[in-house]
Amino acid sequence: MSGLLMPKADDSTMSRRSDIVTALRAIVPGEGVVDATNAMRVFESDALTAYRQLPLVVVLPQTVAQVSRVLKYCHENNVKVVPRGSGTSLSGGALPLEDAVLLVMSRFNQILEIDYPNRVAVVQPGVTNLGITNAVEHEGFYYAPDPSSQIACSIGGNVAENSGGVHCLKYGLTANNVLGLEMVLITGEVVRLGGKHLDSEGYDLLGLMTGSEGLLGVVTEVTVRILQKPATARALMVGFPTSEQAGKCVADIIAGGIIPGGMEMMDRPAIHAAEDFVHAGYPLDVEALLIIELDGPVVEVDHLISMVEAIAYKNGASTCVISQSEEERMAFWAGRKAAFPAVGRISPDYLCMDGTIPRKELPKVLAGMRELSEKYGLRVANVFHAGDGNLHPLILYDANIPEELHKAEDFGADILRLCVKVGGVLTGEHGVGVEKRELMPEMFNEIDLNQQIRVKCAFDDKHLLNPGKVFPQLHRCAELGRMHVHRGQVPFPEIPRF
Repeated sequence: MSGLLMPKADDSTMSRRSDIVTALRAIVPGEGVVDATNAMRVFESDALTAYRQLPLVVVLPQTVAQVSRVLKYCHENNVKVVPRGSGTSLSGGALPLEDAVLLVMSRFNQILEIDYPNRVAVVQPGVTNLGITNAVEHEGFYYAPDPSSQIACSIGGNVAENSGGVHCLKYGLTANNVLGLEMVLITGEVVRLGGKHLDSEGYDLLGLMTGSEGLLGVVTEVTVRILQKPATARALMVGFPTSEQAGKCVADIIAGGIIPGGMEMMDRPAIHAAEDFVHAGYPLDVEALLIIELDGPVVEVDHLISMVEAIAYKNGASTCVISQSEEERMAFWAGRKAAFPAVGRISPDYLCMDGTIPRKELPKVLAGMRELSEKYGLRVANVFHAGDGNLHPLILYDANIPEELHKAEDFGADILRLCVKVGGVLTGEHGVGVEKRELMPEMFNEIDLNQQIRVKCAFDDKHLLNPGKVFPQLHRCAELGRMHVHRGQVPFPEIPRF
């Protein structure tokens, strides 16, 4: 797996592989257990395809009881478990381990309930993101978070990574649209968090689970918020001579109190790749392109469009096209939605990064990326959620050229360091996984990281769930909980000790 360091395979587990497979077949009969090498190849990586590893065995459960029994068996026998949804993670979150069971949740693909009066849907984690909207759109509803991979990514994976998408600026990330979860702990216990009600009492464990990257439990049911489609939606396609001008326009729109349904930005390489791919009518003589969607009542949308158009021209826009039909609006978005596969046509390989910065720092960070591109001698195409500062630089490289992958990884790491330096964060929606694991100390000190690991210990004291992800170094839970005695003095001596 290139130079990626993962937890050393446990010899005891490897020597018991045959017994483990037999036990799992008893729990998930039929075709639910896959242990043949060739059959497991399709599971050897997720969407971060630079890294590959065959799992110990693949298990595809169909019921909550099976998930519970599998996890309980693994806990009692000290076997690691890597949960997997659709395998679209761009951070290596579902990368298998040689000595771990790969628990694939794709057979949990049913919509269990649609409750229009309460505006919620109850779904299994293997249902695709777009599948929820498809199930409710005939009644004028939709599910708001819409990552570019929405046709394939699962709602369970969205919960694990706290996915966003084009419309998360106005309607929120997954965390803002999930009301309840059913999950199974590593011990096999089944717990429910939240539900159809608006808020829950006690600690916000639902918020803790959303974005936990498979480290705390396995989700088996999700209750999501569905929204009524707005009366109208129109989009502006605005071209700029420089990325800095486009970035300033983004900041001015938000500062003006306007919250678009979506506001996306692409630079010249991404514009050309997308236009060649889908022929959306993008201008090819601009350095940056903004797609700005406004939704709501017709009168409000018309007023906001005139305001945004004025702000765009004030910031030096060279072109501005306003959609006049639903077909034209969808054409504007077609290129943006297809940007990732489009870039795949102009480069043998690319790394898709994911960092988030304050909006006002967009011009500075884009200029910094250009400097890094020259430093590493690699091209970069920028496609990102401009409205909330969530960047997705695509670093173009050729894996067949020795050391280019390593250069691309170093380039990406420097981009993320720059994001943190200007007050941003390492990830907006792709998660940490293995990709950003070693960069966690750039943002958190040892005390911060240890406190996060203590949360992990509360759910998984043996570190069996998705080990090797997120944290650059794991401590045994007993070490984090031990009492430090300095020169014979215990801390807080006035507290009774038992």
